[in-house]
Amino acid sequence: MSRNRSTSQPHSGTLSPELALLGFLVSGPRHGYDLHQRFVTELGNVWHLSQSQAYAILKRLENRGDISARLVEQDKLPARQMLRVTPAGRQRFMDWLENGSGSNARSIRLEFLTRLYFSNLYTPENTARIYAAQCAEIERNIQRIADLTVHLPSEQVYNRLSIDLRLRQMKLIRDWMVEIKSQFHIP
Repeated sequence: MSRNRSTSQPHSGTLSPELALLGFLVSGPRHGYDLHQRFVTELGNVWHLSQSQAYAILKRLENRGDISARLVEQDKLPARQMLRVTPAGRQRFMDWLENGSGSNARSIRLEFLTRLYFSNLYTPENTARIYAAQCAEIERNIQRIADLTVHLPSEQVYNRLSIDLRLRQMKLIRDWMVEIKSQFHIP
């Protein structure tokens, strides 16, 4: 069952590329090397993931039961592991795809873009809803940040500067979201 994020529900993202790796396996079984290559090609400027990090994450996903691995023999080459997503892993990925991405700049850059990628790949009919939910979260965050200055004494210059920077970041992200809307033809 998927959950929509509400204002009282804490952000449940991982800020880890593990669910992106899991997402690539949703489309079908792959070898670890091939999986890492696709990851780098498709999301390499979103996430920075070395091959050794990818293998460590894949081992963690296997230990958790999200993926399974089997050895495939090759002529004149060492055997390779074929990885596939399990039903539990598929459900975990789909639940993650439906959750919100949080409202700080880092989670938007990493998780929202990753969700947008996989939504367009697997559930394009949900892209507009995911986009709208993220925009609403950004607006709530802009309001929360703006509200911080209401009771802040004017002599707290550095706190004001910090809040001002955060507010400007979020407004810039809001403008960037408008560009995304037109690029993906989201109504």
